Amino acid sequence: MIPSDSPQSGGATARTESRDPLPDRAGYDENFLGVPVPLPTPSSPDVPSVVLPYTHFTVVLRPDRRMAAATAVCIDGRLLVEHVPRESSWRFDPRLDERHQSGDEVYRDNSLDKGHLVRRLDPVWGEATEANKANADTFHYTNAAPQADVFNQGKQLWQGLENFLLDHAATFDRKLTVLTGPVLHDSDPPYRGVQVPLRFWKVAAFVQDGSLAATAYVLDQSPDLTRDAERALAGATPGAPPPLGAFRTFQVPVSDVVELTSLDLGPLPAADLMPAVRAPGERWKRLASHDDIMMQR
Repeated sequence: MIPSDSPQSGGATARTESRDPLPDRAGYDENFLGVPVPLPTPSSPDVPSVVLPYTHFTVVLRPDRRMAAATAVCIDGRLLVEHVPRESSWRFDPRLDERHQSGDEVYRDNSLDKGHLVRRLDPVWGEATEANKANADTFHYTNAAPQADVFNQGKQLWQGLENFLLDHAATFDRKLTVLTGPVLHDSDPPYRGVQVPLRFWKVAAFVQDGSLAATAYVLDQSPDLTRDAERALAGATPGAPPPLGAFRTFQVPVSDVVELTSLDLGPLPAADLMPAVRAPGERWKRLASHDDIMMQR
């Protein structure tokens, strides 16, 4: 960048303005609930990350993995705009080198979906201009991760979690903060220059009876390891995406998400509504419907 007082020809002084390609993006508000819920960040200072604010949400991107480690969104259920058309197309974030993002080359001509991390409609609230901007912001590649294209009950459960939790929070101003991301593991199978995550996590925070409360979930798209494990994880066909399994959705302790992701989730493990003491076989509760979710300590 040229300094603002850099001398130019003719003895004149030129003034260079730095233009933000995505101006006025305040991002995630950690005080949205009235009690602080900090942005999730890697626990280790040695893990590289880039913080990218958008409209009502923020992405914490891992440039070494070319995808998000975490996202955080504020959802105001009273102000949600329900009929914003899905007209946006996916694009790179111009604030970040494209080689640190996973673009269309990862998803083209295969069975992988661009899975929204921040669900498209979650930040779409407020005045029309603001809601439309939020909708468009969710279509940055920084907010996507590869997911199996199968549609089954597990995926329906996952996609409807925010609606269920907003209904639960109806008497508490219908406000949520939702933290979401892929579980980035060194053993994730490689494909077209990225490693495909096999699990995704979500932690929802809200105010219940005047206090901070949280619940956590994991979506598992691991392949069927009853087959040969190496074949299943590496991909049955050279050059093809790794075979992924059916979606399985679990409610899990928030502390387990911390352990899986090595992210700092601040006060949320202590606010977990899932009972702390459970038999090992029941520690992860597989969900068949939203009615299975535990919402009381």
